[in-house]
Amino acid sequence: MKTSLRGTMQQIDAAIPGALCALIGAPGSGKSTFAARYPASWRVCLDEYRLAATDDMTDQTATPVAAQIQNLLLDARLSRGLTTIADSTNLHPHVRAGLLAHARYWQRPVVAVLFDAPLATVQAQNASRDRVVPPRVVRELHQLLPTADQLHGEGFTTVHLASDLTTSTR
Repeated sequence: MKTSLRGTMQQIDAAIPGALCALIGAPGSGKSTFAARYPASWRVCLDEYRLAATDDMTDQTATPVAAQIQNLLLDARLSRGLTTIADSTNLHPHVRAGLLAHARYWQRPVVAVLFDAPLATVQAQNASRDRVVPPRVVRELHQLLPTADQLHGEGFTTVHLASDLTTSTR
């Protein structure tokens, strides 16, 4: 178990082929922007599956269906040893436990990228998005941000801090 201070997602992938990489952070913290650097086929995203189910990616009533789709794709990709990025907030421990369970079942390493930006930064980024999440919701979700130590304790083999990744790739 380690917390990286330098590196890029590409280095993670080369070192750990077939890993499940969970992006963890509040809305507006940069998860989807980060994920967009990598092939679209690597990405599983609840927002996209909500959109497919209801024509509205913000429709939280579609989350159970979206989660089923995500789980099917996680199993399809992990069973084949394909690198997979879980691009959702992943802020609730039970959600992360589900991701860890999929990785364990398929005997794949699991990596976390923790989007540790300060609340003010996240709020500003959220306000500039096309799809703005209410500031109260962003604040509440930001408060759920785990620490790297918590993520290690849950079973993530490696935890990268997004602030370090973006600093080192500039």
